[in-house]
Amino acid sequence: MYFERYFTKRTYIGFLFLLFSVSSLTALIFAGSSLRVSNAFPREEAAVPATSSLANGDLHNLSIEVPVYRVGKKVVEKLPLEEYLIGVVAGEMPAEFPLEALKAQAITARTYLIRRIVDRDFADVPGGAFVKDSIDHQVYLGTEELKKAWGKDYEWKTDKIRKAVYETEGLVLTYDGRPITATFFSTSNGRTENAEEYWSEPYPYLKSVPSPWDEKSPEFAQTTRLPLKEVSAKLGITIAGPAEDWSGVLKWTTGGQIASIRIGGKMFTGREVRERLKLPSATFWWEVNGDDLVIKTKGYGHGVGMSQWGASGMAKEGKKAEEILTYYYKGVSLEDYRNWIAEK
Repeated sequence: MYFERYFTKRTYIGFLFLLFSVSSLTALIFAGSSLRVSNAFPREEAAVPATSSLANGDLHNLSIEVPVYRVGKKVVEKLPLEEYLIGVVAGEMPAEFPLEALKAQAITARTYLIRRIVDRDFADVPGGAFVKDSIDHQVYLGTEELKKAWGKDYEWKTDKIRKAVYETEGLVLTYDGRPITATFFSTSNGRTENAEEYWSEPYPYLKSVPSPWDEKSPEFAQTTRLPLKEVSAKLGITIAGPAEDWSGVLKWTTGGQIASIRIGGKMFTGREVRERLKLPSATFWWEVNGDDLVIKTKGYGHGVGMSQWGASGMAKEGKKAEEILTYYYKGVSLEDYRNWIAEK
């Protein structure tokens, strides 16, 4: 884990970063990063007291400035971390959701960013930015965008999301002392998915769990109608006749998605079909209707990690953000990343 220091005297320390873990904090030297830290934390009472100084730089009230690449404008905007997170939570979860669900979203969004910083995972972002403002990373909406989208509801929605962000200030999810890959999605099919069954790579904390609250989501069950010619072209196959003559599911995943399916003599994963046909999820079944393929799906998204509608349902039942997160991410801990820095 590594951060370039930027202090109030605006003096850069060019090569010092920290590799920090909860179990053991180890200082390493790396080259170049645009991460900045300042002395002004948004709320004084939320500051993490520094136990020592680093190269004469005071780490008290530590804050991070995040360079965000605005895809539409093709510019990089620099924002304080928590202000950036307000725009992310606003872009990723409805403000109407319960406060504890919004808090859970704020923590996952913060974890996602800190994980990228820890891994120096910036190669896919231009202009020295850490993240894009799009679904490639996390959707971020600025003040003017939110005012336009929310109109007269702007004040109460912003206040609610700001409360969620600042009441979880600094908190990230960790596993074995490292920020996790905190994936999330809109709506499950009733159960989340094992990471290795969707992406092939296993994560011990991304395991399939029941998520019955998702049935309340307006995106839980959907129907997509596509011309057979379009399906044939996108899958690179020739199909004719009833669906059962040219397709058949061979295996289902633990989370109830299609693991493998035969279509027109070819083998596909459910994920491949979902992505090529732009379906809401990889839980689907279909039938031919005239010249069209009518596809019914359950769920919306990849299904790995925290379900947003599940989080909303749990919050309505009285569950706190920590309970929501430890349900969807197995064996994780909540840590304040600022302690890792301040302690060093």
